[in-house]
Amino acid sequence: MTKPPSAQVRRSALWTGAVMCALLLSTGSTRADDDNGIKELVKSMSDYLAAQKSISFDMQSTLDVVTTDGQRLGIASSGAVELNRPDKIRAERKGGFADVEVVFDGKTLTILGKNLNAYTQIPLAGGIDELVAELRDKHGRPLPAADLLMGDSYKHIMADVTDVKYLGPGVILGQLCEHVALRADDVDLQLWIAEGDVPYPCRYTITSRTVPGEPQYTVDIWNWKASTDAGTGNFTFTPPAGAQQVEPAKLADTDELPSHLQPAKQ
Repeated sequence: MTKPPSAQVRRSALWTGAVMCALLLSTGSTRADDDNGIKELVKSMSDYLAAQKSISFDMQSTLDVVTTDGQRLGIASSGAVELNRPDKIRAERKGGFADVEVVFDGKTLTILGKNLNAYTQIPLAGGIDELVAELRDKHGRPLPAADLLMGDSYKHIMADVTDVKYLGPGVILGQLCEHVALRADDVDLQLWIAEGDVPYPCRYTITSRTVPGEPQYTVDIWNWKASTDAGTGNFTFTPPAGAQQVEPAKLADTDELPSHLQPAKQ
């Protein structure tokens, strides 16, 4: 019987593969030296997204974190997003620790913890951009890939970017994409943008370089549907049977990172 390769052999094979990838990337592409061309790829995606009145897609997110003892862990969730510009969205995310739904009808933001059978409602006037800011800045519950949902995603993605790279083609879930890497002072961003007339984001990865362990968040997108006409989605919230309404601060354990893995507050 053939013995499985030892850990040392496996590490050697991984190292060899990494070196080969680095050599391939170092050959680059003529587009890799054209910063304006790379930025134009991101701008074309942003313009396309902004022109769509209705958008829906399925998604898979992975949050990679490093524990205090140095172990890297991946927290996976799946979900779906449906959006009607300028001011309606329904987003669902289900993972091993939380099952959350966010509904915004242009007047009221509702966050439902399905696993808790509890929800909170917050009056909010405005559009998708205001919703993203409210969830992120006031409640610490950012929407998945929120930068991509805003009216001018290019402005938010490219803010403080100091370096851009074109890494060539890539394939995400069977879709041929353009792979772009962006670097700001504190984060690294990667975008895989679908080739062709529908340049939607197939994958979005953000790495926080200034946070211990450099946590990384990735969203994969598929089943993409979009139209320049508004859709007919349901953005009305109906509480499940027996669901309890609570204050926002009391709707706990709806984050992608479960509470028992979050660092203790000093």
